[in-house]
Amino acid sequence: MAPIRILLADDHSVVRAGLRAFIEAQPDMEVVGEAGDGAAALALFAATQPDLVVMDLSMPELNGLEATERLRAHAPGARVLFLSVYEDALSLRRAMAAGAAGYVLKRSEAETLISAIRAVVRGEVFLDPAFDAALLERAVGDRAGAAGPPAALSEREGGVLRLIAQGYSNKEIAARLDLSVKTVETYKARAMEKLALSSRVDIVRYANAQGWLSHP
Repeated sequence: MAPIRILLADDHSVVRAGLRAFIEAQPDMEVVGEAGDGAAALALFAATQPDLVVMDLSMPELNGLEATERLRAHAPGARVLFLSVYEDALSLRRAMAAGAAGYVLKRSEAETLISAIRAVVRGEVFLDPAFDAALLERAVGDRAGAAGPPAALSEREGGVLRLIAQGYSNKEIAARLDLSVKTVETYKARAMEKLALSSRVDIVRYANAQGWLSHP
């Protein structure tokens, strides 16, 4: 199996060196480029076409939020994982609104970053479990709360969404619920249509608003 190809974007060379060393110690990962600012990250993304960008929030020239917005505008399928010192609800909300698929705190264990990388590459959303539930609700609850009440969902639709928000893949959900993958996809599609959700990020926002992820 081909390794996960990762682009690092952080304005501190020492941080990048540490990240590269730890990531490349994983048997299924490789770093294909390093950028010290957002503009360089965009250029390197075009040149290397990585599977994932690990992006710092605060960088010169073009910060991580702006770089992510521009990247996602030109490459909607691009996966961005923020690695940041900022732990406030506003920073998290802005990162997710920019199109990030994950957010990890720099103070967290290195294994958390590795788990986040694998989850995001699988198409999942990853929010650092170090965030407390109240902050997550403040960060993502407003948009999710407008999605509609959970009563709009059938028990099975709600169960599928809950598992998606917890990071399970469609295949894993199918095994847990004794369903086919296609049936899981059908429940997911119906639930997202009912709640006007358009992505896994929206599902996580909705789940946090409903209190489904209060106990990481």
